[in-house]
Amino acid sequence: MARLAVNVDHVATVRQARGGREPDPVAAAVMAELAGAEGIICHLREDRRHLQDRDLRVLREVVQTRLNMEMAATDEMIRIAGEVKPDLVTLVPEKRQELTTEGGLDVYGSRERFKDVVQRMHGAGIQVSFFVDPDTRQIESAAECGGDIVEIHTGAYAEAATEAAARGQLATIATAVNVSSQLGLRVSAGHGLNYINVKRFHRIPLIEEYSIGHTIVARAVLVGFERAVREMLELVRNF
Repeated sequence: MARLAVNVDHVATVRQARGGREPDPVAAAVMAELAGAEGIICHLREDRRHLQDRDLRVLREVVQTRLNMEMAATDEMIRIAGEVKPDLVTLVPEKRQELTTEGGLDVYGSRERFKDVVQRMHGAGIQVSFFVDPDTRQIESAAECGGDIVEIHTGAYAEAATEAAARGQLATIATAVNVSSQLGLRVSAGHGLNYINVKRFHRIPLIEEYSIGHTIVARAVLVGFERAVREMLELVRNF
């Protein structure tokens, strides 16, 4: 039975559009946990386009399950993570111009840097996940760097234009999950998953957790946040 971790960044995006105080991503996190989510995800970006430093610190005080801080591997974010002490950090690529994270991290190309980051996070008692494309070389590099988890980037699957392309991407993801498991890495998955396309993942039982945010927030506008979380939770728990 897979877990659901809810990303509350897009709640903060709505708030920042008006520069006010609502909707509150912390309140959304509380509601997600009450609905049964087993983790909360937040991405503190360099440009602070949605989540703010105060949000992260209050989330650390409030979250009762597991707090996953997505972040770029910069000295600033490493320092903040060391101070706040989330349960887990997920290292992601970050570009100022992007609307959302556009692909997996190039772990292979910066292995020495990431080995140092993992060591520093482990020293602070924080687990480390690498957000990577379903690419064997990147997964092997994540294991070499001492990562605990890989989050497989599912964007290419979610954006597939044809049925054949979707099936091909799902097969690639399944291979990546198997490789990760064989290397002793725990596996999660996320990016672009919604209430329809996530259903196919029942074929990949080794995925322990799904990281989902945008589609839950979008559905919550229509049906309410707690119901939106429960509906997604019902899907992933059947895997």
